[in-house]
Amino acid sequence: MRTIVVTGSASGIGRAAADLLEQRGERVVGVDLRDADVAVDLAGPAGRLALVEHVRALTDGRLDAVVANAGLATQSPADVAVNYFGTVATLEGLRPLLAGSAAPRAVATASMASLMATDAELVDLCLTGDEPGALARAAKLVEAELSHLVYASTKAALCRWLRRNAPLTPWAGAAIPLNAIAPGVVETPMVAPFLATDEQRAALAAQVPMPLNGFMDADVPARLIAWLVSEENTHLCGQVVFVDGGSDAVIRGDATW
Repeated sequence: MRTIVVTGSASGIGRAAADLLEQRGERVVGVDLRDADVAVDLAGPAGRLALVEHVRALTDGRLDAVVANAGLATQSPADVAVNYFGTVATLEGLRPLLAGSAAPRAVATASMASLMATDAELVDLCLTGDEPGALARAAKLVEAELSHLVYASTKAALCRWLRRNAPLTPWAGAAIPLNAIAPGVVETPMVAPFLATDEQRAALAAQVPMPLNGFMDADVPARLIAWLVSEENTHLCGQVVFVDGGSDAVIRGDATW
């Protein structure tokens, strides 16, 4: 039986992933603000340190996989704190606990929103590790009525951090595949406010075209997460896997070649 940490486990993709992994016989240590094995707030340093301490105590210091899934879509500085800095702190803080596993794995939840318009300054501040500066920049974007750039910027920065770090000694060099999923529109409580009316659904579908089966439920990305943290995944390294009904292909076409 493998022991896997899942952040954001109380709802949405995290809940679906935790349920699926448990159904497959894995031990899941859930992390969330409430209704979880570890109740912490990843928006600040204290909660991130508490995460590592509590997980270490619950697992005797040994993990097989980390699913850094917790995230927000508030279009505010809180997105920066959780989506980027909280996710990176989760992965880096729990990485040492993977050392004793015969098949260590790590996965983050990004988003197809990483393909959308971003703020280059905010992305760079995240990647340089300047959390106060990044939070201040996000606040300025909100004040300038450019809040729509905040969420996408956090996910773009996360993808770039992952691509830079996955092949390096602490991850690939330690035989830890580090990858991310990039979902399209998933019908979760976090997204529900954007899908409340037919008009909102149509507008989001126009923004995020998903020609293959349309919007998805949380079980779809959960199944991808389950494979990425499985022993079968031996060679994916630094990949951002779009599970998006085709939105990446529609938006970028053949731009990745």
